[in-house]
Amino acid sequence: MNATALEIDRKVLEMLVCTLTKTRLSLSADRTELISVAARLAFPIRQGVPMLSLDEAREIDPAELERTLPDLHRDN
Repeated sequence: MNATALEIDRKVLEMLVCTLTKTRLSLSADRTELISVAARLAFPIRQGVPMLSLDEAREIDPAELERTLPDLHRDN
């Protein structure tokens, strides 16, 4: 496991929310980012620490969102 993919405690993950939308975040399939589906943002995880600043986030398009979170069930 590389330094960016260190384990994040599930209880901590459940408490974290997107800084823009205040909605729940999902862990990416490769476990290197926290994804805000509502904002279409990916927040990096560095050395096990989520970087939740909007300056650190990158935008993701719907196709990438589907690849990053393939098990995601959306209503739309």
